[in-house]
Amino acid sequence: MNRWLTIAAGMAVGVAAVLFTGGGGPPHEAQASQATAAPAQELKPAPATPMDVKKVEMGGSTWQPEWDKIVEIALPPEMLSRQVPHDVRRFCPRFYDMAETDKRAFWAYFFQALAGAEAGLIPNIEARHAEIPEKDEVTGRRARTSGLLQLAYEDEKRYGCDFDWERDKTLKIDDPERTILQPKNNLECGVKILDHQIIEQHKSLFSGTGYWAPLRPGTGGYRTFVKQMTNVPLACKVGERQIASR
Repeated sequence: MNRWLTIAAGMAVGVAAVLFTGGGGPPHEAQASQATAAPAQELKPAPATPMDVKKVEMGGSTWQPEWDKIVEIALPPEMLSRQVPHDVRRFCPRFYDMAETDKRAFWAYFFQALAGAEAGLIPNIEARHAEIPEKDEVTGRRARTSGLLQLAYEDEKRYGCDFDWERDKTLKIDDPERTILQPKNNLECGVKILDHQIIEQHKSLFSGTGYWAPLRPGTGGYRTFVKQMTNVPLACKVGERQIASR
């Protein structure tokens, strides 16, 4: 599968200086404006999971390269630090020693594997779970999970995700225009949920009380997830030489 080449994603954090009337401000204003721009984030593509490779061969729904970028840009600094719980080394032994670029690629791969276990990499899939009898706090209806990471509308209330039930309830369940089914919204929400679990709550990555069943050891979903984690970025592996600078 063709993957995107390493790119730089510039993220502006300042506002350009207001120009004076009659020909624009002096050079030092332009320089000051440029100085407010944050350093570009270097991104690199994640490898393909076994499921993605198989779906490419079979012509099914595959993981899209831009989804790597969505995850990597959404990551907060804490998820690139030593605050990440030690069980990350179960699949990425060199996590704490890797460059940030490689850590971002690992998390992109991680969420690709999770989306494979949760939704088969299909972005507009929805499910109703018999084991979840409660109603969704936002919809007032029996809980459903939706999208690549199988999330719920009440996650907007709990984690600040960009879902809009009032808009979505007018659309068909599998309409890709639903905010919860749009990969960007779904994946960014997933990053927020995992950040809440492992950074704010200080839980392990594979906690028995974590949000996703595929990240709970002993479940069928976890076994599926493990099968997808067999092609992690080379930088994760002990003995692999790291070229990227820290």
